Amino acid sequence: MTDNTNEIASKYLGKKVEGSDRYNPTLIVPIPRCENRKQYNIDEKNLPFNGFDIWHAYEFSALTQGGIPFTRLLKIKYPCDSKFIAESKSLKLYLNSFNMTKFEETAEKSLEICRKIIEKDLSRNLQTTVQVYFINNLAKRVELFQNYQNIMEQIEEKNIVIDKFKEAPEYLEIENTENNKEYFLTFDSLRSNCRVTHQPDFGDVFIYYSSKKHINESSLVKYLTSFRTEYHFHEECCEMIFKRLKDILDNDDKLFVCALYTRRGGIDICPVRWTKNFIPKGIENLIDVEKFARHGVKQ
Repeated sequence: MTDNTNEIASKYLGKKVEGSDRYNPTLIVPIPRCENRKQYNIDEKNLPFNGFDIWHAYEFSALTQGGIPFTRLLKIKYPCDSKFIAESKSLKLYLNSFNMTKFEETAEKSLEICRKIIEKDLSRNLQTTVQVYFINNLAKRVELFQNYQNIMEQIEEKNIVIDKFKEAPEYLEIENTENNKEYFLTFDSLRSNCRVTHQPDFGDVFIYYSSKKHINESSLVKYLTSFRTEYHFHEECCEMIFKRLKDILDNDDKLFVCALYTRRGGIDICPVRWTKNFIPKGIENLIDVEKFARHGVKQ
């Protein structure tokens, strides 16, 4: 991590901030992606993956012209090649600035105005095309990754000893096999920490790969566990995992990594990355801004 990124990110993080309950787009803090990517030899001009950052803001609320409140789940999507990400506390403060702002005479008309405003503000700050959508409170959740198997069920816990809790790619072990095979794996104990406040973030990570190489499952558990005292943003952790796995697989192998973090402060972040030689099955449900798609175990 770099001091420059931390300095930018710490504008609000770890501090008592009053914010605003009236619309205030200046609250958004953009964080450059490039500095963390340099550490892991991810070429900003030739990214080894496609993908998006998906956000769910569960507590968006504002007022109609008559002062009637409305509350919705807001889904936000922007591509992984954006120059910036949004610092999460600043996004929360920005969205909270709508709380006491009055818009149109009905909730539906007000929501459409808010949607356009948020898209414009975030697109300008992140220097990319941002899509947002308000999901109706009665919308059913689309289940994700039902065919992924918990990696903890494939290992012998008593045979594993983990003593490194900073990201440790040296844990990863791989073996060559004769035939190409698909692997659908999930690990439900991913933990990393905010790089500024050091507050813990928990989530599920989903990994798919298709290869003649086989990543030893016990070594993968060790590697993913080593994030427990790592200090990075969610998006950075997802890209770190992707890059480490990509480095040990063959160039033309298919790889997909998604981290569904548990909400904190009313917002969750779900970064997803995959190799450019395929489109992961079922990913359309997550990246469709009009669908509320989450894993069935955690919300």
